[in-house]
Amino acid sequence: MLTALAIRNVVLIEALDLAFGPGLGVLTGETGAGKSILLDALGLVLGNRAETALVRAGTDQASVTASFEFATLPPPVAEALAEAEIEAEPGEPLILRRRVRADGGSKAFVNDQPVGAALLRQIAPALVELHGQHDDRGLVNPRGHRALLDRFAGADLSLVENAWAGWRMAEARLKQAQASIEQARAEQDLLLAHLSELTTIEPVAGEEQALALARADMQKGEKLAGDLEALRPVWDGSDSALAQLRQAARRLDRIAPEHALLAEALAALDRAVIEAGEAEEKLEAAAEALLFEPSELDRIETRLFDLRALARKHNCEVDALPETMRELRARLDAIEAGDAALGDLQRAASAAGERYKQLATALHALRIEAATRLDRAVAEELAPLKLDAARFRTAITELAEDRWGPSGMDAVEFLIATNPGADFAPLTKIASGGELSRFILALKVALAEQGGAATVIFDEIDRGVGGAVASAIGVRLARLAEGGQLLAVTHSPQVAARGGTHYLIAKASANGSEGVVTRTSVSRLDAGGRQEEIARMLSGAEITHEARAQAERLLEGV
Repeated sequence: MLTALAIRNVVLIEALDLAFGPGLGVLTGETGAGKSILLDALGLVLGNRAETALVRAGTDQASVTASFEFATLPPPVAEALAEAEIEAEPGEPLILRRRVRADGGSKAFVNDQPVGAALLRQIAPALVELHGQHDDRGLVNPRGHRALLDRFAGADLSLVENAWAGWRMAEARLKQAQASIEQARAEQDLLLAHLSELTTIEPVAGEEQALALARADMQKGEKLAGDLEALRPVWDGSDSALAQLRQAARRLDRIAPEHALLAEALAALDRAVIEAGEAEEKLEAAAEALLFEPSELDRIETRLFDLRALARKHNCEVDALPETMRELRARLDAIEAGDAALGDLQRAASAAGERYKQLATALHALRIEAATRLDRAVAEELAPLKLDAARFRTAITELAEDRWGPSGMDAVEFLIATNPGADFAPLTKIASGGELSRFILALKVALAEQGGAATVIFDEIDRGVGGAVASAIGVRLARLAEGGQLLAVTHSPQVAARGGTHYLIAKASANGSEGVVTRTSVSRLDAGGRQEEIARMLSGAEITHEARAQAERLLEGV
């Protein structure tokens, strides 16, 4: 709840420190005393737009600090602070502070840590619920009506939320599988063509190196064979050097016996013939070894070219082509197996959808039943609030499937008709300011057990009513404040008498160094002060004995 509010240099407020407690607190004062300034200051610290007009004339900046205390932080506040990495110790006050400069710009803080105003606006609904003449938040906002009805119904949304999440996940998996299969099928012809090319060649790992070495050997052998062929006249044929050497040896053999030197020459020539013969054998063997089929070289070169061309096409190394073949076969197999897997995913998505629809339908039925009870509870509150002719209805509309979500398949809105025979319409379209506040009070009473913001503020809910209606309003405000905190800005003595604490807002003018200065002040009244203020509210400017007596009776009757 709100425990303290410190205001500095906001419009007519120079310095103000207020302490608040649980229960019903009422704020009263003459018209124009500055009650709206308090609400503007509170709105500023809760993230409302920082208007430079809020800065008191002659000062550089205005500031507002609000302290809240909780046994446990409301979950929306705790989650928002954790996400923003703002430290909030259990049991310690939550302190919001906002500063706005006269020359424009503002700064916001949570527990003295700088934050954006957006964070203040995010956590504000869980801290303070404000209902005034121009209320456009809280119970009036249709976006919150479904959650209010669900709390009234005691609905557990977790089953529907989990079913929705499961359905969305199943649908996402199905769509992903469908997209993958569609893409694969679009590529199927290309995959088959690529696989046909690779299957025709049937590449083998390590084949490129073996082919390259074989081609290099053949190209080298081709050159050597040419060189040998050029040498062939040396040892082959009747005119070869070797043939002539042998002929010379035969002739010398006939005359060698005639002289010792000729015999020695013959011996040397015989050795040369023998060595030359061995050389001839080696050359013949080499020539035979270097022989190859030219078509084999062509075959090797053609295969190397084909393999490398495929590697370039698939952007890989030649040795990776066998793996590429396996991948292509796997992708083609996946297309065939995909239909079976797709069927499983379709069945899973369908089952998840059916579970969600069953749970959402049950939730819809629960909401219908709760709406009937809520309508009846609100109707019971309308007559005492002088809204006898008004009717209230909780409208539940089944949404189109594309608008279903984790909260089910319904839209919920609170509608009213203020006159007999009139059509139902949204709260803000039909009710006047005073009627709207009383409708909201009736709703708050009906929804009292379902909780809401830590602090509820009603701004002039009693405008335009008096007597028994004002008394009924006071009774209901006091009932709502039990076990919580409710602040009411009021002009009604019947409502003021119900307050557990009473704050008087006053405006005074005084001469100062800068001329006449007007300031707004707020004081907490004691028992005597309360009686005097309620008497003023009863009688006007001149407080009579009768008014004081009536004020005493009001206070005693509480």
